[in-house]
Formats: sequence, C-alpha cells, structure tokens
Amino acid sequence: MRCAAVVVAAGSGTRFGGEKQFALVGSETVAERSVRLCRTVAEYVVCVVPDGYEGSGEGADRTITGGPTRTESVRKGLELLDEFEIVVIHDAARPMATPELFQRVVSAVAAGAPAVIPGVKVTDTIKRVDTSTHKVLETLDRDSLVAVQTPQAFLRETLIRAHESRLDATDDAGLVEAIGEPVLVVDGETTNIKITHPSDLIAMNREEK
Repeated sequence: MRCAAVVVAAGSGTRFGGEKQFALVGSETVAERSVRLCRTVAEYVVCVVPDGYEGSGEGADRTITGGPTRTESVRKGLELLDEFEIVVIHDAARPMATPELFQRVVSAVAAGAPAVIPGVKVTDTIKRVDTSTHKVLETLDRDSLVAVQTPQAFLRETLIRAHESRLDATDDAGLVEAIGEPVLVVDGETTNIKITHPSDLIAMNREEK
C-alpha cells in the first residue's frame, strides 16, 4: 500500500510568540525535521504552510497554503494525495517523534485498521471543571485516559469521508470518530513532545547537543 504524508505547519504560533515551525532544532527547521521523519514511511510529503510563506519547501515534495483552521489545512493537503492508500498526518511542532513511531502507526493501518493514533498514559490526576465557576465537577479515571499525539495514520478513503463531514476537530482522529469508524491506539512516546512555548524548543536543542 502506497503511503503519503501531510505535515501541518500552517499555524501562527500565538502561544509561542512566532512561527515555531520554522525555528531551528539543531541545523534543521522544526518543519524540515518533521518532513524528514515522515519520509521514513511516506514516498510523498506535502507541507501545509502559512499564508505569505517564503521558504524553500522544508524538504517536502509540495507546499500548499493552509486554511483558517487546522482541519481546513489538512483538507488542503489531502487534495493532493489521491494516488495513495495510506495517509500520515503529522504536526510539524512534534519534531522529536521517532521513525519507529511512524512505522508503528503505518503498519497498523496496513494490517487492517482504518485509523491509528499514538497515545501515552496520563500520569497526572485529571479533573473536569466548570469553566464559569472553576469548581471541580468530577475526577476522571486516568486508567482509561491517554494523551494523543501525532503522527496519525489513516486509510485515505476513511480520512476523506471523515473530512467530507465538514466538521472541525483538534485532530483528524476526532473526525473519524464522528463518522462512526474505529480508531486504534498504539503506544506513543513520552519524548514526542509538542513545541508550545520557547522553553520546549530550548530543551529540544539541549537534547540535540
């Protein structure tokens, strides 16, 4: 089964204070490193970039300008991948995922799962809170909770149907869930952190030395 990837690098980086996807990890931009990792499983990589992007492509086969939301950006990338059976969606802001993790999600799709996501067990106590009163409503059972990451892998046909719903979600697996298709969770990686604040990038560069 042929595999392609979409690297989502169209965010404005509001919390980071700039376009974190083009900051450096070692000698590569964050997006460039994520594109390189996708190539360990994908023969074609699309990088979705912000409006006004003037870079050299981050090593992708194709760049395309993203939309106003993450979901719209992924849809634009998907439009370029009609020759492939498996699609990997990866957030550029997770440049520390390993090739083994990419292989794990793709192999599970190739083995028959329509959608596969990596997850790590939640170690903190999680409480649901009323956002208006700030009072605790309940304490959730963390044994049944996982923190979800990318890369996420899908049968392209399943992901296309999910996006045709025109819903919005914080990840593509949420769209697949919404159309009633099963989503399989495989082991994620605690080191696969998402760059949110400048301190995250500093820590990554420290690890690279």
